[in-house]
Amino acid sequence: MITFHNISKTFTRDIEAVKKLDFHVAEGEFFAIIGPSGCGKTTSLKMINRLVDPTEGRISISGRDIRDFNRQELRWNIGYVLQQIGLFPTMTVAENIAVVPEMKKWGKKETKKRIDELLEMVGLEPDTYRNRRPEELSGGEQQRIGVVRALAGDPDILLMDEPFSSLDPISREHLQRDIAKLQARIKKTIVFVTHDIEEAMQLADRICLMREGEIVQIGRPRELMYSPANTYVKRFIGDRGMDLWETPVSEVMDTESTHMVKETILQAPFYPAPLYVFGDQRRFLGRLEPTGTVSHDLMISPDRPLHEGLANVEASEYDALPVVNDDKLVGVLSYRSIVAYMHAHRTEAGVLP
Repeated sequence: MITFHNISKTFTRDIEAVKKLDFHVAEGEFFAIIGPSGCGKTTSLKMINRLVDPTEGRISISGRDIRDFNRQELRWNIGYVLQQIGLFPTMTVAENIAVVPEMKKWGKKETKKRIDELLEMVGLEPDTYRNRRPEELSGGEQQRIGVVRALAGDPDILLMDEPFSSLDPISREHLQRDIAKLQARIKKTIVFVTHDIEEAMQLADRICLMREGEIVQIGRPRELMYSPANTYVKRFIGDRGMDLWETPVSEVMDTESTHMVKETILQAPFYPAPLYVFGDQRRFLGRLEPTGTVSHDLMISPDRPLHEGLANVEASEYDALPVVNDDKLVGVLSYRSIVAYMHAHRTEAGVLP
């Protein structure tokens, strides 16, 4: 969706902020740009909505050069969340969120509906928060409103420039979980700048690691961990490459487990329990009980790290849990599958002789 074509940016004759960047961000992807201070990550982000224009090269969105867009039209379709948040202090929460919808000349009824919908989406009760002012909110609540305001006009793209770096560790961790859940629901194209490798590893589909204005490596978190391009990447990532507990559940789960059965072939008795039932196109229907198929609330996302999956299994009364992606049953995570995976990688994990 977003493509950088040989992009360079020089601010003065002596300062080349970015050098010949070539990469793309797919539609619906969470793409993190990371690197040390001064590496060009924020400049790269700002060029997407033309807060900064490149010296060389071009950027396209869905194949269209961004210079062909009216600047206002371009920015209306790109939400922007800053570290400083930048809520208007004299406006209420509702008025802050309504800025772009009002600029787009939405009706009052449509705007109010959007405000309440977004507040509920980030766990803030509309009746409680709608008329509050920024000074009445905690730092975490203000940042949630910042995210909501960026989404108010229903943009296709969301730019986030170190949005959680000024928060305390607990608020930051909560917001990281919130944005991951939100993205799973809304599937926006997100470009996220951070200096925190843990944050990038947790949130991103792919990571772009930069150094001195250049791309060092682009890949999925696991690719950077286990296949670093050079010693710089290896040092930046640290020791995570040897931690098998960070492996995505999708690489450990059983995709053809005996704990899974299609609804149309149900026959009694079935073994072993628990038994998870799916319908057409693998739509997850629930857990089979003597009384029939019942809902099963504790599900695992395939992109979560293995240590979280294990914690869920340990907290459950069952020794196998369904792995569900977009309402589809894609596998089962069990003690058996975890032990088998660890045994197969015992040398790498350092947990077995």
